[in-house]
Amino acid sequence: METMIGARALMVAMEKEGVKEVFGLPGGANLPMYDEFARCDIRHILVRHEQSAAHMADGFGRVSRKPGVCFATSGPGATNILTGIATAQADSSPMIAVTGQVPVAMIGRDAFQESDIIGMANPVVKYAFQPRTPGEIPEVVRKGFYIAETGRPGPVLIDIPKDVQQKEASMVFPDEFKIRGYHPWTDPDIVHVERAIEMLLSAEKPIILAGGGTIISSAFAELQTIAELLMIPVVTTFKGKGAFPENHPLSLGPIGMHGHAEANKMMTEADCVLAIGTRFSDRSVGTFEAFEKRLKIIHMDVDPAEIGKNQTTSVAVVGDVRASLRIMVKMLLQKTAKRTQDTVWIKHVKETKAYWKEHLKLHPGEMGAAKILRKLREVLPHESIVTTEVGQHQMWASLFYDVIQPGTFFSSTGLGTMGWGFPAAIGAKVARPDVPVVDIAGDGSFSMTENSLATAVLEDIPVIVFLLNNFTLGMVAQWQRTFYDRRMIGVDQGKCPDYVKLAESYGAQGIRAQSMDELDKAIKTALKSDVATVIDIPIDPEEDVLPFVAPGTSLADMILPS
Repeated sequence: METMIGARALMVAMEKEGVKEVFGLPGGANLPMYDEFARCDIRHILVRHEQSAAHMADGFGRVSRKPGVCFATSGPGATNILTGIATAQADSSPMIAVTGQVPVAMIGRDAFQESDIIGMANPVVKYAFQPRTPGEIPEVVRKGFYIAETGRPGPVLIDIPKDVQQKEASMVFPDEFKIRGYHPWTDPDIVHVERAIEMLLSAEKPIILAGGGTIISSAFAELQTIAELLMIPVVTTFKGKGAFPENHPLSLGPIGMHGHAEANKMMTEADCVLAIGTRFSDRSVGTFEAFEKRLKIIHMDVDPAEIGKNQTTSVAVVGDVRASLRIMVKMLLQKTAKRTQDTVWIKHVKETKAYWKEHLKLHPGEMGAAKILRKLREVLPHESIVTTEVGQHQMWASLFYDVIQPGTFFSSTGLGTMGWGFPAAIGAKVARPDVPVVDIAGDGSFSMTENSLATAVLEDIPVIVFLLNNFTLGMVAQWQRTFYDRRMIGVDQGKCPDYVKLAESYGAQGIRAQSMDELDKAIKTALKSDVATVIDIPIDPEEDVLPFVAPGTSLADMILPS
């Protein structure tokens, strides 16, 4: 037992959790905590806006599988990170958000920069703590990290009043603790796995739908083994993109609103789906009623609340999906259950895939989105980590950037947060400094957090921004062209700012690429650079993202390029 102030106990507790870096911005209510950074081995990475701190922690958490940590002061500092917290919650990303709060005696009395951040954050966090005495801090931190990274990961908020940071107490740093009512682990039911296997073996047109839970649990090898043993084609949700190598013969790519034509088509023809770690979002499956109409659904998920929420399941297997798939692999090997690739279904899948590879119409210009993203794929090493912003470029990445090494592609898929990709890329680079990290961006989304260039430059975090610049809010413009008779309102961003000059003003590298040769050179230059680089790529503002499944319709109603 050791006597120390609450702020010091916070740092010691975080060091015990293995924290090496945090992302944040100081203010009046968290200065005691900031003062302790001078006395610990935790690196503080200064951001220019608290929302970006949360996105950086999110990106760090998705790549490292350990909670990323962000800091903010009270009041507006705390409310600024709410968008980042909600984004992490929507995509099940482990995060610890630490906010300062006004002194205990001032809570509820409209003190300067007071906000009820616990009340505001409760709907979008996995759990929230507000220790009222310094002695609570060590156990709160221990519990917070455990909750954030176990079961279905998510963000945890720790809101610490300023006087609690400043007061001394005798601290106990517990190795063991109990959390009443929290049971993150459920052992998969072997009987249910056996039923799932029987259903898959009896199906004539089975398909695997891999969601983001497959990536979170790192179930890549188990998924591939099952697909190859049973010769089942694999589609992914957009969040599950990267769960299965997209150059594999059984891969059909993402389904959904902006899914691959062959993936959507095969999903509408399948008679049985093994759905792994997915919540069946409307963006992935279209209308819920049409999706389950002809399908027998086997659903594996760590969260029992997802079973039957959006789709009626025939068999449910609750538990960590990697553990569930391992049991399935073991059973299949014991049964020596194996299919050949000569089934009618597999032959049809291959023919459909080949047809769309040849016949999908692409933008005719040299700098069409498909060609640009395929060039990026061609030049980037397979182990590179890619994040995306939110918009048309995100969907083009879904369609035309193949993920070869599982677990290297991340996007804001649940909340769809514009401005997420660039700060998330910075967090990803901090987690994996040994590999290239690229943010595939659009000008609208990048504009929202471009001030993180200051963080990238001053903190020596050399990420690449691959900016598809159509000078407009592209996805909104596409919907206005498609659904609002071309009444274009509030989407024209003009040629403002000049992104090359903007990058240079921050001390980063700016390159404009207006041909495929220039693009090839720009990517190679950026990969060799030791500073952040923005590659500005002007493209046609009228180019649409197609195929497209309109909201409120089914996958069978997919709109194709004419």
